[in-house]
Amino acid sequence: MIQLDVTIMGQPYKLACKDGEEAALREAVAYLDGKMCAIRDAGKIKGNDRIAVMAALGIAAEFLSSKLPDGPLADMSLSEVRQKISSMHAVLDAALAPQENLF
Repeated sequence: MIQLDVTIMGQPYKLACKDGEEAALREAVAYLDGKMCAIRDAGKIKGNDRIAVMAALGIAAEFLSSKLPDGPLADMSLSEVRQKISSMHAVLDAALAPQENLF
């Protein structure tokens, strides 16, 4: 496992990933950071946890629309989609773990 230092919405996080998956994790972090910053900058939603939920819902909607018969994930099996979702959950869990200590 490799440890990466990343920043999401100005907050530093230390994330772990498998060897060779660093670029994918950094891309996921950049995507999430962009979504969360856009929501924050719109100024309608306050609180990092609410912003994270709204970003997650937006990303989930994007994912589900991509699974349509003509979408980019149409040729993937359900187990492959589940594996990708599990990987995303692991990234989110690792990113949000430090915030759990705040409450």
